Amino acid sequence: MSKKISIAIDAMGGDNSPDKTLEGVKLFLEKNKTKKDFLLNIFGKENILKKKLDNLNINTDQINIINSNNVVSDEESPMTAVKNSKNTSMWNCIQHQLEGKSDISLSAGNTGVLLVISRMILKMMNQVSKPALAGLWPNQNGMNVVLDLGANIECNDQNLVEFAELGSALFKSLFINDKPKVSLLNIGSEEIKGTEMLKSASKRLRELSNEENFIYNGYIEGNNIMKGDSNVIVTDGFTGNIALKTAEGTAKFITTNLKKSLTENIISKLSLIFSYFSLKKFKEKLDPRKYNGAIFLGLNGPVVKSHGGIDSIGFYYSIDLCYKIVKGDLMSQIKKNLNHTNSA
Repeated sequence: MSKKISIAIDAMGGDNSPDKTLEGVKLFLEKNKTKKDFLLNIFGKENILKKKLDNLNINTDQINIINSNNVVSDEESPMTAVKNSKNTSMWNCIQHQLEGKSDISLSAGNTGVLLVISRMILKMMNQVSKPALAGLWPNQNGMNVVLDLGANIECNDQNLVEFAELGSALFKSLFINDKPKVSLLNIGSEEIKGTEMLKSASKRLRELSNEENFIYNGYIEGNNIMKGDSNVIVTDGFTGNIALKTAEGTAKFITTNLKKSLTENIISKLSLIFSYFSLKKFKEKLDPRKYNGAIFLGLNGPVVKSHGGIDSIGFYYSIDLCYKIVKGDLMSQIKKNLNHTNSA
């Protein structure tokens, strides 16, 4: 019998937890009724979790509750919180993964603390100089992996090359039938544009480009990220975080104003009736809950950060992302890609 996919879940992190996290668990179980290849290790105050699981009428055959008396506060700074983080639901999640009892960890708690704890417990991979925070963005042809989204403000050319290998490995683990096509985010697509650091990273990626690991497509401008010609977008954490927040704000602006325009008078309301299904499909495409879950890459094990303010549906998508990452054997993909970099 093959080993079950084991996911460690911090049930206490983020807003409205553990209600939203357990409701997300329920959704995941309902949508995967026929699958018996996973186990959810849920960390938090045992008496509270058991009562809420019972109230939600959740089948616990594929659930393992592990008591954790303390919770990481969202208000504390990372360094302050880390000193008091032992025996918290977040700490115990990562420790469980280190001991080989879980394959991946998931938390909606304090991002800074989660990154520091994950790095402290799991340690960096020997071949990686900096970890990266990767996220999923929709594009015209499917999905993008974008990194770094904020783990590193300053990066050099070697960091960007490593991010390309990490992001390509993540893409391959999630979308096994598609080839990773890498681009560097820049102020223009021409080779003469950008900093010397970007030019150096671009030269190195062009040398590494092959059919087996990734195809390098050169530079990409911000307005073409969602075009779909490339599906692994690489940048430093400062630029990546600004791009992320801009994209989120733009999507919210479009959906809010479209809704307002379509309900402001009787004629527009009538047109809404005829275009309902098209608009519903459009809204679903931009639903941020479907892309909830940033992945820490470069550690000796994957860790997923769910948005703290997301609802149960968004948390379900984070659990589903964890399942797909392990199913796609992310760590083996990463090691293969990094060996490719170091041998070239």
